[in-house]
Amino acid sequence: MKKVVVIGGGIIGLCSAYYLHKEGHEVIVVDKSKMNGGASYVNAGYITPSHIIPLSAPGMITKGLKWMFNASSPFYVKPRMDLDFLKWGWAFKKSAKRAKVDKAIPVIKDFNILGRDLYEAMKSANEFDFHYERNGLLMLCKTEKALEEEWKVGQRAISEGLNVVALNKEETQKFEPDVNLDVKGSVYFDCDAHMTPTEFMEQMKSYLSSSGVVFHSEEKVEDLTISEGKIAEVITDRRTLKTDEVVLAAGSWSPKVVKKLGLKIPIQAGKGYRINVNRTTGIKLPAILVEAKVAVTPMSGFTRFAGTMEIGGINHDINPVRVNAIANAASAYYNGLKITEDEKAAAACGLRPCTPDGLPFIGRSSKCSNLTVATGHAMMGWSLGPATGKVVSEIISDKKLSISLDPFHPDRTF
Repeated sequence: MKKVVVIGGGIIGLCSAYYLHKEGHEVIVVDKSKMNGGASYVNAGYITPSHIIPLSAPGMITKGLKWMFNASSPFYVKPRMDLDFLKWGWAFKKSAKRAKVDKAIPVIKDFNILGRDLYEAMKSANEFDFHYERNGLLMLCKTEKALEEEWKVGQRAISEGLNVVALNKEETQKFEPDVNLDVKGSVYFDCDAHMTPTEFMEQMKSYLSSSGVVFHSEEKVEDLTISEGKIAEVITDRRTLKTDEVVLAAGSWSPKVVKKLGLKIPIQAGKGYRINVNRTTGIKLPAILVEAKVAVTPMSGFTRFAGTMEIGGINHDINPVRVNAIANAASAYYNGLKITEDEKAAAACGLRPCTPDGLPFIGRSSKCSNLTVATGHAMMGWSLGPATGKVVSEIISDKKLSISLDPFHPDRTF
């Protein structure tokens, strides 16, 4: 048994703690927040084998430049003279090539399927009672152009073994009989599932606490003591924790935590927003409003509208222009649905850790023999949480890995 300090109490950190505990390790979770907000709580709750195309897809640079001066655009990059940001942007540009994306597609798909299978195993183990539905995902399109582009993705997904169908307006409407859709058609992926994030996070924290996992919330990691190439101590603003192993799952804050080690993790924070509608909307299926890049999820007792990707540094400022863009998109696709001013005023945001090539960093780094990196999941953190936690526990327990981690190596170059 090893003593393991997990830095970060989001979905990746908690799932790592869960599987490490199952392997019999002594686990301590440290997080600088109250562990009740952020990306792990405000996300769309999607488990997405359908999302086979990484963020660094061909054409995203062109779109990013076009949208740079439009604060309501789906993908907004705030220009700034910051060396880390400029390096990240250059690496993103180099990664946005067809050959790299083609290589990433099967990797992303397989990892998401593992995540989905592990969620279902948790659900069937009767340790939890969280909301989980596997009803697929509708990609709703208002234009023929978007429908054609989305169907190309669907055809690629079919070649990867997923079940995907293209639907016209009438066929799409049959999936949503209680709402009036204003769309040309859709592409339906039956492989996806969805959840209510806050519900799962609260149950997981309760389960881990009752199982002996120690939590130190509202504690900032200030230093790491290094001895013979290993982290011997994790020093917070309240205590010193001796450790055998460290898991870095600090999301967008990860680069700062390990700076002393000489480990450079190119991550930029991508802010996303959510609006909860706590009334009946009639929406039954999760959907992505394709042109607007807005996710819609029917959750436990409410409907969530989430979206936008804002690369603008680490901050939790709420931009009302972007909140309005999400609300307007909802009304544009669902006739008769209007998000109120009060609902918009209650919007929240979270920071997704984005890597240059759209693949997370997972595995041991050559810079430190007892550090396991688990960060950079961008918009797939929720979907990949259990899969990442599982392989983290396998690394630390010296077990055979459930999936190859070569594409996710934390020392890879761009």
